[in-house]
Amino acid sequence: MRSHALALFVATILLGGCATHQAATADATPAPVAAAETGQDPPADDSLNATAWFQTSVERDLVYTAIYRAAGQRLDAALKDKGWDALPKDERNNDVSKLPPAIIVDVDETVLDNSPSQVRQIRERRGFDEAAWGAWVNERKAKPLPGATEFLNAAAARGVTVFYISNRDASLADATVANLREAGFPLKDASQFLGLGTVVDGCEQNGSEKTCRRQLVAGNYRVLMQFGDQVGDFVQILANTPEGRRAAIAPYMDWIGVRWWPLPNPVYGSWEPALFGNEWSQAAGARRAAKEAALDDGSR
Repeated sequence: MRSHALALFVATILLGGCATHQAATADATPAPVAAAETGQDPPADDSLNATAWFQTSVERDLVYTAIYRAAGQRLDAALKDKGWDALPKDERNNDVSKLPPAIIVDVDETVLDNSPSQVRQIRERRGFDEAAWGAWVNERKAKPLPGATEFLNAAAARGVTVFYISNRDASLADATVANLREAGFPLKDASQFLGLGTVVDGCEQNGSEKTCRRQLVAGNYRVLMQFGDQVGDFVQILANTPEGRRAAIAPYMDWIGVRWWPLPNPVYGSWEPALFGNEWSQAAGARRAAKEAALDDGSR
């Protein structure tokens, strides 16, 4: 979930998923070769190790495979229990027992791998850029993450409709739908993609949160499971602080690994600005210092 244009909303309303973010990177610097020629190390890039792990580690593949495989083992129980629903309780106001089944997934870093876009940021010594992100999406080259296509196609074969609720802007819908289909995901109708800017009658969108779009699905479907790499992919965050994020998820801890399936994303997300007061206008050094100060060395 990504949308730099909405970064100013983050301080007050947050934030869904997958995809609003701005990577924390150093200020503009000389190219890596130039830095090497001067004998100086390039400035630290906070996302380098995280991106390297996400793109190259076997462990990432194992985690994604394990999560989607475990979800598949829960699918029978979810289908058989006509009262089973994975929406937050305040987002459901109708009887689910006779509704057809659906699954909600985030897109970025939940089913599609956008790490090449992050690599470009690192190599170009820049932060998140809306135009560059749009160009990447329009390339339609994002690959499926391990286990995702297998699980979702198995669910679709059993009559489950998959909805892709993403904070990719709705203007990127055509490219996203094409990419999802090319990657092998079940998506019969383009309306199964609900991007940022989707209009939901009777529901006022707050920033990039996904409540309205989840409620749109809820009107006609029983939601068996939700998948995402951000807390906001599952429930609305009222205060984007570490404490506020934990409070949002606390009533639903019994659903984790049963109805809600979180995926790892150490590269970007609303967890990051929660550590520096959601103030992206701060200098990169100040943001980095705040993140370092939030770490616990065991002496507290």
